[in-house]
Amino acid sequence: MFVRVNWISKLHGFVMAMLVSIAAPMAVAQESPLKTERYTLKVETVVSDLTMPWSVALLPDGLTLITEKAGNLRVVREGRLLAQPVAGLPKVTPRGQGGLLDVVAHPGYRQNQLIYWTYSAGDAEAVGTEVARGRFSCEADQCRVTDVQVIFTQQPKVNTGHHFGSRLVWDRDGNLFVTLGDRGRQDEAQNIGNHLGTVLRLTETGAVPADNPLAKREGAMPQIFTYGNRNVQGAAIHPRTGELWAHEHGPQGGDELNILRAGRNYGWPVITHGRTYGLGRTIGEGTERDDVPKALKIWLPQSIAPSGLTFYTGKQFPQWQSSLFLGSLREQMLIRLTLNGDAVTGEERISGFGRVRDVREGPDGALYVLSESMGKLFRLTPMK
Repeated sequence: MFVRVNWISKLHGFVMAMLVSIAAPMAVAQESPLKTERYTLKVETVVSDLTMPWSVALLPDGLTLITEKAGNLRVVREGRLLAQPVAGLPKVTPRGQGGLLDVVAHPGYRQNQLIYWTYSAGDAEAVGTEVARGRFSCEADQCRVTDVQVIFTQQPKVNTGHHFGSRLVWDRDGNLFVTLGDRGRQDEAQNIGNHLGTVLRLTETGAVPADNPLAKREGAMPQIFTYGNRNVQGAAIHPRTGELWAHEHGPQGGDELNILRAGRNYGWPVITHGRTYGLGRTIGEGTERDDVPKALKIWLPQSIAPSGLTFYTGKQFPQWQSSLFLGSLREQMLIRLTLNGDAVTGEERISGFGRVRDVREGPDGALYVLSESMGKLFRLTPMK
């Protein structure tokens, strides 16, 4: 019964996203000012006509990459969306929430031109999250990746179509965090013998860092950094502490914001505030346990369905310094959290962007918001 209700909920969310997408051109073209608590925003549409975009990467050379879930990696040059997607990517197997997902540049991109991306791969029987990297280049309006290497393959692949996780984040030591989901096999999130329901830490080549917390534990997957994670689709490094912050989807209620620390168990599905879809029944054994870190924030009674996460450190919005921004798919808005150290002290909801899949701070200090339902990338700056 749980699985059936779960899929009904997912189908409803998909249909609603399609309806919003159809209505989007009438809803907001939004070149008009948008008022928030501290600023009146100038909202510009950088590009439109995207199809189910998932992630945006603002490259140091001025180009912008945007993934489309069906499998296309798009390029924006000087405010223009190039007609041809990037060539040379390995085959993507779209399945439910899977497809071509996150994309980030290597910290040394200016020297090596390397980009990294996550995607679902497999066959009719089973799919799983994979991570690949390649050298990105463009000649005129033709862009491609070469020297492609698949540096991680999730084990095991499974036959469900949801909870792929897939955010990529570099730590200060040049290691790569990879967030994964439980793929609907919720009990496996407590099993460190596979990759389901975990966050990983890899070297730039996909090897296991020597100081990974489970690297020497018998029977454990050595890539694991944390486990007991349901579906992490937003993660970012704190600009002051260097720690990994992440939010994850709860089921019906119980979305969480956490600081992810090495080797810790974040509880899913044993310790959670979430409830079963439709029926609203409790899950697991409770909401707290001594060995499970307490979340910094929990969204109740309804989920916001968070996606994307970035700390703001730029100069265009000095009153937003150290604010934490994330998107909401369910509520169709951008959310700003105010912080006092590690404590969340306030929440502001900024409407007008549809289902926000990703948010990034640009090198120009602007905020870039990627709308899945509108198929647009927005640029936010303060009105002068």
